Amino acid sequence: MTRFVKGHGTENDFVLLPDADGALDLTDERVQRLCDRRAGIGGDGVLRVVRTAADPAASAMAGDAEWFMDYRNADGSAVEMCGNGIRVFARFLVDEGWAEPGELPIATRDGVKSVRLDRSGDVTVDMGPATLPGTARTVRVGKTSLAAVEVDVGNPHAVVFVDDLAAAGELRSAPEVAPAFPDGVNVEFAVRRGPGHLAMRVHERGVGETRSCGTGACAVMVAAALQDTGDAGVGQGEPRAYVVDVPGGRLTVNRLTDGHLELTGPAVLVAEGTVSAALWEGRTEATAASLA
Repeated sequence: MTRFVKGHGTENDFVLLPDADGALDLTDERVQRLCDRRAGIGGDGVLRVVRTAADPAASAMAGDAEWFMDYRNADGSAVEMCGNGIRVFARFLVDEGWAEPGELPIATRDGVKSVRLDRSGDVTVDMGPATLPGTARTVRVGKTSLAAVEVDVGNPHAVVFVDDLAAAGELRSAPEVAPAFPDGVNVEFAVRRGPGHLAMRVHERGVGETRSCGTGACAVMVAAALQDTGDAGVGQGEPRAYVVDVPGGRLTVNRLTDGHLELTGPAVLVAEGTVSAALWEGRTEATAASLA
């Protein structure tokens, strides 16, 4: 039987699979079954918790971080970085006794990230600097075309500012973005609530609309700073902080003097149990899980 833990960060939810020695064969189909909200456990993605040295994709970082966050979207696709997911990942390591609270390095497909956490409370992650590739982007919603700012926060984003979040439409299917991103893109629709205060909705590639996106909140902050002062915070400059409301709660993004972005928000573990052999193997009689 395969053990799982369920957690979320501002209701961006994940199935965590403890796999310290890298023994699990995590196929795209297994990720899809685990994330299925009716026939599986349900989640926006899967976080496989594996020692960096045990995973060929991450072993080069083993000298800098003991643990590798192998993150997969609900469709099974591998993703470079997840701002909400890495906070939940760190909370699991500390709660499990696999790491001590304090400063914790975690390997990701976007390199090693530093996470700061106590035994309880919010978690802060250094997301590194953002980049502005500079390509002019257009997002199409229905018959309306909207200008977008392209921001890279370890993964690609297209940020659109609107007067009302309802302008994003239903977001069940991916908005059309031109020119197209070859590997897909996260699309954020953002509004201003006041000075340094934003709200957003997001369509995540490989998932659909989610209740929150940590890298998306960082991308929205960068796009807002660019509009507000002409300083997106991608290089050195004055510190800048924004509150970003998402459907699942609230995140804070701080731009440091070196251009790094710090993302702070909750990380909650809500359940654990074992995945049934039928679900793992994809047999038709599968039940969702046997909860502990």
